[in-house]
Amino acid sequence: MDADVAPVQFELNEDQIAIQDMARSFAADRVAPNALAWDRDRHFPIEIIKETGPLGMGGIYVREDVGGSGLARLDAVLIFEALAAACPAFSAFISIHNMATWMIDRFGDEDQRRQYVPGLTAMEQLASYCLTEPGSGSDAAALKTTAVRQGDEYVLNGAKQFISGAGDSDLYVTMVRTGGEGAKGISAFIIPKDAPGLSFGANEHKMGWNAQSTRTVTFDDCRVPVRNRIGEEGEGFRIAMGGLDGGRLNIAACSLGGAQSALDKALAYAAERKAFGKAINQFQALQFKLADMETDISAARMLLYTAAAKLDRKAHDASKWSAMAKRFVTDAGFAIANDALQIHGGYGYLHDYGIEKIVRDLRVHQILEGTNEIMRVIIARHMIDR
Repeated sequence: MDADVAPVQFELNEDQIAIQDMARSFAADRVAPNALAWDRDRHFPIEIIKETGPLGMGGIYVREDVGGSGLARLDAVLIFEALAAACPAFSAFISIHNMATWMIDRFGDEDQRRQYVPGLTAMEQLASYCLTEPGSGSDAAALKTTAVRQGDEYVLNGAKQFISGAGDSDLYVTMVRTGGEGAKGISAFIIPKDAPGLSFGANEHKMGWNAQSTRTVTFDDCRVPVRNRIGEEGEGFRIAMGGLDGGRLNIAACSLGGAQSALDKALAYAAERKAFGKAINQFQALQFKLADMETDISAARMLLYTAAAKLDRKAHDASKWSAMAKRFVTDAGFAIANDALQIHGGYGYLHDYGIEKIVRDLRVHQILEGTNEIMRVIIARHMIDR
């Protein structure tokens, strides 16, 4: 059997358990007590986000010479899963910040790494990722935002849509068109919040993820120095795609953590709630539902951890496994949260019980970082090409 196809057995080592415990402790102390209020008030908790910096969560898999933690992708999955158990929206923003920071560390030159990454890993500055546009989502290579070189600057025009942290983040890793149509005409830039010609739309009213801001980012003759380009012209799409395998694992981990929290709440509620003279967990129909939820979340966890291990090993099929994990874990996570709401009955529909928030937060995970329909396309292409 090909070594890259062989199953991976998971027993977390002492370091991984310590990382997991650290993230769980922070989530329980600083995130969980505030999550419902953040959701209700549509509050982006920048002050709490910045507390993750000293804990090493600002650059989890960024190199240590610029302040990163130098950890593995599996370690990152453990962290995002733990944070998401307290609030998926909070965890998801930390994951986006990490992806953008990693792109600068991985593909930027030494001047860019030294200038930008230390502040990001310390969480003294926040980063957003700008790829999606009003007219291009799944077809990312069709983006229309342009960057035209004028001497030592580029002039950008266009807009990015659904950008997490927009208006609040300090830096925007942005994909724009510097050349012809298609993927080869795309380049990547680091754009500071104070760049002339950069503006932000109103904070969107969303179904979920209310604990992070989401705005349109507009470039109106926005001027950016040539030195802010990441890599050469035409390398942007490769950089964008390079970040997405890890991004897909990260968002899957956020689904896993949210689903585990929902399942835990459902299990506790089923032991307390009485109907027809006994606890509802004594009814076989509900026992079957709980058993299926436990089985599905365990299968999701093993698939995700395996995919993360493959990405760490740079296995030839890591992209396929990342797509499989993203598709399966986000679908399973939403279904488990929805079943948990059903077990709670009418109480699950109330904000104070926290279940309906998880359902709302997890729904978007089936859309972003590549829709789950696109994940199926990626998986099938890998199968056919092989």
